[in-house]
Amino acid sequence: MASAAEQLAANLNLSSFAKATELKKRIWFTLGALIIYRLGTYIPVPGVDATVLGQLLQQNQGGIIGMFDMFSGGSLGRMAVFALNIMPYISASIIVQLLSTALPSLEALKKEGEQGRKKLNAYTRYLTVLIALFQAYGLAVGLEHMATKTGTLAVVSPGPFFILSSVITLVGGTMFLMWLGEQITSRGVGNGISLIIFAGIVANLPHALSSLFQLGYTGALSPFFVLLFLVLAGATIAFIVFMEQAQRRVVIQYPKRQVGSRMFGGDSSHMPLKVNTAGVIPPIFASSVLLIPVTISGFMNGKNVPGWVNTLGQEFGQGQPLYMVFYAVMILFFSYFYAAVTFNPEETAENLRKQGGFVPGIRPGSNTARYFDRILSRLTTIGALYLVAVCLLPQILISRYNVPFYFGGTSLIIIVSVTIDTMTQVQSHLVAHRYQGLIRKQRGRGNGKADQARGMRRR
Repeated sequence: MASAAEQLAANLNLSSFAKATELKKRIWFTLGALIIYRLGTYIPVPGVDATVLGQLLQQNQGGIIGMFDMFSGGSLGRMAVFALNIMPYISASIIVQLLSTALPSLEALKKEGEQGRKKLNAYTRYLTVLIALFQAYGLAVGLEHMATKTGTLAVVSPGPFFILSSVITLVGGTMFLMWLGEQITSRGVGNGISLIIFAGIVANLPHALSSLFQLGYTGALSPFFVLLFLVLAGATIAFIVFMEQAQRRVVIQYPKRQVGSRMFGGDSSHMPLKVNTAGVIPPIFASSVLLIPVTISGFMNGKNVPGWVNTLGQEFGQGQPLYMVFYAVMILFFSYFYAAVTFNPEETAENLRKQGGFVPGIRPGSNTARYFDRILSRLTTIGALYLVAVCLLPQILISRYNVPFYFGGTSLIIIVSVTIDTMTQVQSHLVAHRYQGLIRKQRGRGNGKADQARGMRRR
């Protein structure tokens, strides 16, 4: 089956975009919002010496802080107003989704439809503010203690006023990005939160490519290795596209029924179950969880820091065994968790039974639910192992050959997944526009025939 991008490439022409005015408005709105986001990553927090901070963060660029800087689009390294980026919102979403499976009251809200979803979104926003306050305060206090080997402080005028202004600025930047992401989702094209992370990664890809070519030019990497790495990167992208589009189609049969002298039904369809049901969510969630303790230890570089804090920061460095183990475990956990949240086998089997549908060879009801659960478990296992392999195997190249961090598996999965999702939504808007055009033509033809009939009667 052709992917959404292939379908769009086959059916797309300039006249389609020229006529789809609603789609053009959504695309322009999305581009405008992303431009605003990129401008905000260059507005610095008052009172921070950007030169000193850049030198300090350069020392930890290869660690988990480098991943945080990647997700923030480089705003952490510049200590911009969007330094926290959207990570507090992602952490709040994780907590709310976990609690919604454990607390009956929150689980009941999920079943209330639109009203329940609005309440859960409100709880997520409130929790985002609390997490952002905590992270902003920790970041501001850590900045006051950051200094170079010569004793130059990263903060020009440390004190309570700097902490207060920094907390307000950073929390305000996170809440603005959360609102901007919601606006992109409702008024633009694609998922707003994912597109914000996507824009931050893509904006730094040219710098990563230039760094790679610079390593080859200076002799740090052989030209053959640079070429081989680019070929492997292309093969990895092709593999990611294949896995993101892979699905298991479960055949659904509907029985025939007789109404009067006519027979209805008897058709068969399929229920597509993706191999990677969770998509890009597990790597992002896993990175967000790992960032919470390690970011604190990364900024606590004073003289009175306990030894275990420094050890923790070193063990969770890029390419370290402890980092890889925890990262893999988090990806596996969130893959199964997100699959269980988004697909309920019992509910799906019950809805299918009410509609009169059944899986050939499987009895409706509990047997169908167990059948769906067995298939989903196998698909989730394959998808989770695929995510672990793609996210962790590039760590060997990054840690051993000093390959630019932006070529990591997590960034490639985010780029490919968000691109596929956005192209799918563009295709959906184009199909809807064409469908509306056909309806208007049919109505025009119907009105024309009615006018002709009225003219004939007058004659």
